[in-house]
Amino acid sequence: MSLPSYAERVLEQVRRAGAEGDLIVDESESLGLKARDGELEEQSVSATRMLGLRVIRDERVGIAYSEAGDEAALDQLVEQALLNAGFNQHEPHERIPDHQQTLTTDDAMLCPDSGLDIEQRIELALYLERTLAGLPKIRNVPYNGVSEHLGSRRVFSTRGLQASSRQRVNMLYAYALAAEGELTAMAGHGQVVRNGADLKADPVIEQAHRQAVAMLHGKPVPSRRYDVIFDVEAQHDLFGAFATMLSGKSAQDGINPWRERIGEVVASSDFHLSDHPHHLGGFGYQLFDAEGTATRETPLVVGGVLQTLLHNTATASHLGTHTTGHAQRSPRSALGVAAHQLVIAAGRATQGELTSGEYLELTDLQGVHSGANAISGDFSFGVSGYLCREGTRIAPVRGVTVAGNFYQMLKQIAAIGDTQHWNWQRTALMPTLRFAELAISG
Repeated sequence: MSLPSYAERVLEQVRRAGAEGDLIVDESESLGLKARDGELEEQSVSATRMLGLRVIRDERVGIAYSEAGDEAALDQLVEQALLNAGFNQHEPHERIPDHQQTLTTDDAMLCPDSGLDIEQRIELALYLERTLAGLPKIRNVPYNGVSEHLGSRRVFSTRGLQASSRQRVNMLYAYALAAEGELTAMAGHGQVVRNGADLKADPVIEQAHRQAVAMLHGKPVPSRRYDVIFDVEAQHDLFGAFATMLSGKSAQDGINPWRERIGEVVASSDFHLSDHPHHLGGFGYQLFDAEGTATRETPLVVGGVLQTLLHNTATASHLGTHTTGHAQRSPRSALGVAAHQLVIAAGRATQGELTSGEYLELTDLQGVHSGANAISGDFSFGVSGYLCREGTRIAPVRGVTVAGNFYQMLKQIAAIGDTQHWNWQRTALMPTLRFAELAISG
């Protein structure tokens, strides 16, 4: 039975039961390789298919999922979803969107040929681990890998929606443990590409080695206030810890501090934040969301003023606005909200202006989520990085804590760099931000 036939069988049963619904079908094929001590330690191959059905009847929502696709399993899927709906509370704002459309991504763009055969991938994994482990002061490379993931998602609904997407992701990463006497430090880096032939191990090896060795002799700096620059990865992690500020779902649940701030100043007047689901340079590309809503660029903060939150159809209905195409749902989960590809616009500060005077460059944050209160904005993280002066790293720093309030920081941005950078997983594109006078405790 073909996939559209699967879907039609399921959705027709939903209609006959007097309900409406949508069906998500996620399929994936993955290959993962890991090396240790110059030999291949792990080779994993997997292929999965998961069907997730959401039904809505009498304003009650039921979710059920199945890994099987035979007729008996499909019948059971519908029966279970309808049964679950009967036990759930009323959800008057959650409905199946009226999307009578067909959406399909471009395979040539998002799903090119693999680019490497298995022998080439094994040699790349061995080279990555062996070369990094052989560099001075590296004790071992405990975390490393070369992987390929081919994923597809199809969404069908009783309203006539048919949406499909396929994407290929090739990745390599390595985290090295450096040692000198009793001193140890770990650092790593990674890379993602569409075509496996574009994977380059040497830049990852070089950066992981350089950062791990540099941190060996990191020491605390005196406790006081410093201007702070977060590097590409640390800045991405920092914004991720406070992602609830953009969520329409958290606003619906009453835990979003920006719920009542639409149209108000929430950041520096030079700060512009948007979500760009169609940016081809990133790996958060999405043509449609989990409800089949076609995505588009969504300005979130313009000139420091909050324009909107991220919404699915249910959160939008609850708050009296429109969906922004940010519904999130796995086959097993209820409807949520998530960003696709966050982009902060480049500012006007040159590299020289951005790195003038003395400042701390923070490259690693510890306990990001446990140390952050997303409602109040208060945070306290253990950090490491470098004391810098006029763009030059003066000394490695670790064993210190940075503390502040994220929402106040956004209003006190000292400079925004004129060049944007992807994090290594290529899910967010941001310029370097310099924050004024954060509290550092040694």
